[in-house]
Amino acid sequence: MVGPEDTTGQPMGVVGEFRLFNWLDHRLDPGANGEVFAEANATRAVVSGRRTYEHAGHWQGDHHDGVPILLTQHEPAEPPPGSVRFVSDVRDCAAQARVAADGADVLVMGASAAQSSLRAGELDEIQLHVAPVLLGQGRRPFDHLPVGPTELELVRVLDAGYPDPEHRVLHPRYRVRRPAPRSEAGS
Repeated sequence: MVGPEDTTGQPMGVVGEFRLFNWLDHRLDPGANGEVFAEANATRAVVSGRRTYEHAGHWQGDHHDGVPILLTQHEPAEPPPGSVRFVSDVRDCAAQARVAADGADVLVMGASAAQSSLRAGELDEIQLHVAPVLLGQGRRPFDHLPVGPTELELVRVLDAGYPDPEHRVLHPRYRVRRPAPRSEAGS
């Protein structure tokens, strides 16, 4: 989620960046926040929506370690910089990311990329960063999903455990449960 009035100059909206991502101040600490940050930096490809990419200032050309960045968007008028590729089909984007990651995890950034990947059956896990604040109106991470439920299986919950309530955050991770394939009648 981002708060209201999100722009490239204020990517998480009014007070959003401070409240939603202040746990990153402790990203190098031992414990939950450091573990989550290290896992994100161990991924070998990034899939992102264009809005997230633009609001993050294009990650100054490198999300981490020069890994490929694939944007789920149509080709721009200008060629993208460095390792950035635009891929219009979400399934093709996921396939290219898996090849680039060469067996390692792929990081999906932003609500749009996560939603389209989930709808296409290309998202295996969802990790949330739950901060103790409701920002009110803004962009929500689970809008635009199919009407039916998406079943999740809790894999783990990491609690940063900081006594300072503004830095306390939970990091739950869920596995996306796929429906069992239906057998054909008469077989």
